[in-house]
Amino acid sequence: MPDARAWDMPPEGIPLPHDVLFEEVPCYISIQDRDYRILKTNRRFRESFQNKKGTHCYEIYKNRQDKCPVCVVEKTFRDGQSHRSEETWICQDGRIVEVIVYTTPIRDETGQIVAVMEMSTDITAVKSLQRKLRESEERLAYLFDEVPCYISIQDRNFRIVRANRRFKEDFGDGIGDYCYSVYKHRDEECLNCPVAATFADGRTHTSEEVVTSKSGETIHVLVSTAPVLDRNGAISHVMEMSTNITEIRRLQSQLESLGILVGSISHGIKGLLTGLDGGAYFLKSGLERDEMERVRKGWAIMERNIRKIRSMVLDVLYYAKEREPDCESVDPAELAASAAKIFETRAEALGVAFHTEFQEGMQPFEGDSKALHSMLVNLLENAFDACRSDKSKSDHAVHFAAWQTPDHVLFEVRDNGIGMDQETREKLFCLFFSSKGMEGTGLGLFVANKIATQHGGKITVESAPGKGSRFLVRIPQIRPLPGTS
Repeated sequence: MPDARAWDMPPEGIPLPHDVLFEEVPCYISIQDRDYRILKTNRRFRESFQNKKGTHCYEIYKNRQDKCPVCVVEKTFRDGQSHRSEETWICQDGRIVEVIVYTTPIRDETGQIVAVMEMSTDITAVKSLQRKLRESEERLAYLFDEVPCYISIQDRNFRIVRANRRFKEDFGDGIGDYCYSVYKHRDEECLNCPVAATFADGRTHTSEEVVTSKSGETIHVLVSTAPVLDRNGAISHVMEMSTNITEIRRLQSQLESLGILVGSISHGIKGLLTGLDGGAYFLKSGLERDEMERVRKGWAIMERNIRKIRSMVLDVLYYAKEREPDCESVDPAELAASAAKIFETRAEALGVAFHTEFQEGMQPFEGDSKALHSMLVNLLENAFDACRSDKSKSDHAVHFAAWQTPDHVLFEVRDNGIGMDQETREKLFCLFFSSKGMEGTGLGLFVANKIATQHGGKITVESAPGKGSRFLVRIPQIRPLPGTS
């Protein structure tokens, strides 16, 4: 080991940087031998750390009694290469500093490594800022994930590039997928898309949508969008925030709902009254001219519109009065036959083949016969309307079946009419949703589903555009107690 005087004077034979540069460089510099004893230090090092001649480096700034487990000075002695590490040191006044350490070998005239120079820069302030930045990012990430709404970040192609925890829980990961595919199972962009509007004008837009979770649950959401800007102030992405308002929609007062209903069915009523006027004209003119074909045509028109008005009024009355089913013993065969009888004449008038298939020997079950009758009528009405609206084929048929299992009564209504895409199927039982335009109120299937649910049952739907639809109603033999279904 060099003489202890080497602490202040360069060891003989070891070339050092210029004295002034060595002393004044704004970092900690020490020169160490193979035993990790410090041979020389610069001014800044001496100001911050104890200066005991021949002291080991690990004693000076780490208060250790043995060599550090991972030592970059040791690595440089071993391979002759420069190395880098980040360390935490203790100053002589007890202050903790974080440093980034670089080492470089010092060679003699023969090329042998005789010492290692360790240069350490104080990065305490940088580390503090990094920790604060990391903490801020973690807080933002926490808020992003835990905020009680669905958040997704979308690019200009409407692909989801990031989503929060709640979104992923209800809709799946979705990263890289189109938003309209994840939310609505569509194959093309939605009409009146608020994200597209924000990309277009850079403003916030809102809309109310009906989406479907990965479990098949229909969710009403209030959507708000906001632009995400890049460093140049251009819109790079759009953030879409969707609040689940399903419960709000469910808990709307009956008065508010009926107010919406009046507006919703006004056009339907107007159309039906117009149809009655037309039927009355044919009936009157047929009687005046003694043309029975014209009379029959007028009466058929009036009969169809009267039936629709009756159905509409019954739906409104059923929806307006929140009540538990009035359960009694119900014969499923009689129930199905009663509903089917209403449509025999209509099937003939529309040219639709109407087939019924009721299992023999079915046993009575517990239910509200009037409500269940209304449910089946609504489903059959929907099937015949689907056939009437389908102009792509000439032969249409409706199949109505009823059968029983040990635990359930099942009713099936199947048609080969116009059919529905997935988005329509998912919204089918939503209040006031109708795929019939001016002719529909959006109440019939909502009421049918409500009746099935009140009986502890369920309606499932299978359908495809142009291929018709299949509605399967499953009602328990014994209605479960409220709150247990």
